[in-house]
Amino acid sequence: MVTGEQQTGSVWRVPAIRALVAATALGFTSFAVTLSALPVLAVAGGASISATGLVTTVFLVVTVATQAAVPRLVARRGLGPVLAGGLLALGAPAPLYLLHDSLPWLCGVSAVRGAGFGVLTVLGSTIAARAVPPARRGEALGVYGLALGLPTLAATPGGAALALAGHDTVVAVLATAPVLGLLVVPALVRAVPTEVTAASGTPSGPAARAAAGPSAVLFVVTLASAGLVTFLPIARPDGAVATLALLAFGVVAALCRWGGGVLVDRVGARVLLVPALLAGVAGLVLLALGLDSDVLVVLGAAVFGVGYGGTQNTTIVVAMARAGDGGTTTASAVWNASFDAGTGLGALVVGVLAAAFGLGWSYAVLAAAVALVVPLAVRVTRR
Repeated sequence: MVTGEQQTGSVWRVPAIRALVAATALGFTSFAVTLSALPVLAVAGGASISATGLVTTVFLVVTVATQAAVPRLVARRGLGPVLAGGLLALGAPAPLYLLHDSLPWLCGVSAVRGAGFGVLTVLGSTIAARAVPPARRGEALGVYGLALGLPTLAATPGGAALALAGHDTVVAVLATAPVLGLLVVPALVRAVPTEVTAASGTPSGPAARAAAGPSAVLFVVTLASAGLVTFLPIARPDGAVATLALLAFGVVAALCRWGGGVLVDRVGARVLLVPALLAGVAGLVLLALGLDSDVLVVLGAAVFGVGYGGTQNTTIVVAMARAGDGGTTTASAVWNASFDAGTGLGALVVGVLAAAFGLGWSYAVLAAAVALVVPLAVRVTRR
C-alpha cells in the first residue's frame, strides 16, 4: 500500500528507505574497507605487486556471476532469505582473513564475500525502486546511491591506512558489519510487493534486453572511472594532488547521484542523461590535456564526477522503467553487472592503452568512447 508520506513527503521518512540506508552503509563499508586493505595484506604475505589485484578481480568476477543469478534465486527462495544470505556471505567470512595472508587464501575468502556483495547490490537497487511509487523512484535510488557512496569515501582510504599500520584485526571487524544488517531485513522484505518478488524469476529475456541499452551506457562511463581511480595516483604520485582529485571526484559523484535522482523524477531522464555524459566527456578531456596541471587535474576529476554520478542514477531509472515492474530485479541485475564489469575491466583496458599511448592519450580515448554512447543514450530515453 502506498502511503501519503510515500507520495509527497521526503523519501528519507519512508521506513523501508531508512532501513535500506542502514543495510547499504554497512555492506559498502565492508566492501570498501577490504578493497583497499587486501592488496596491502597480500603484499605482506609475499605476493608480488603485479598479482595483488587478483584479490579484487576474483571478488568482482564472483559478484557479477552472482548478480546474474539473483532474480531466479529470489523467485525460488524469496527475497528475505536471499537478502539475509547475501549479508551473511559478505560479512561473516571476514575474520577468516586473519588466519592466513597468502594470496590463494585471500582470494578464496574474497570469492565467498563477492557472492554476498552481488546479492546486496541487486536487491538494494530493487528495494529502493519498489519501496516508493514510480514517480519517486529516482529520488529513492538517489538516496540509495548516497548511502553507498559516502561510506565508500571514508572506508577506502581508511582500510588502506589501517592495513599499512598493521591493524588487520580492525579491518576484519569492520568488514563483518553487514551481519548487523540482518536486523533490518524484515522491514526491507515488507517494502517489496509479493507479486514483484514472484515475478523476479519469470523468463527475463525481455526485461534483460530492455535494460541492456542503458546498462551499456553505464558500462562505458564506469570503465572510464576505473581508469581514473587506478591510474591518476600513478600519473601524479607527487604531493596530495591525486588524493584531492579523487576526493573531489568521489564527493561530487555521490552528490550528483543523489541530486540527479531528485531531478529525474521532475524533468525526466531524457533531459538529464545526455548532459551527464557530456560532463563526463569534458572531465576526461580536461584530464587528458592537463595531467601536468594541479588545477586541471582536480577540476577534471570533479567535472567527470558530475557525469559519473548523474549517469549512474539516470541509467538505472531508465533500465527499470523499460523493464517494467515485473522486471525490476532483472533490470537491477543487468545494471549492476554492467557497473561491476566496467569497474573490473577498466583498469585492465586503460593499462593497455597507457602502455601503448601514454595516460594522457588514454583519457582522450575514454572521452571519445563516452561521446560515442551519446546516440545510444538518446535512443534508450525515448520512451
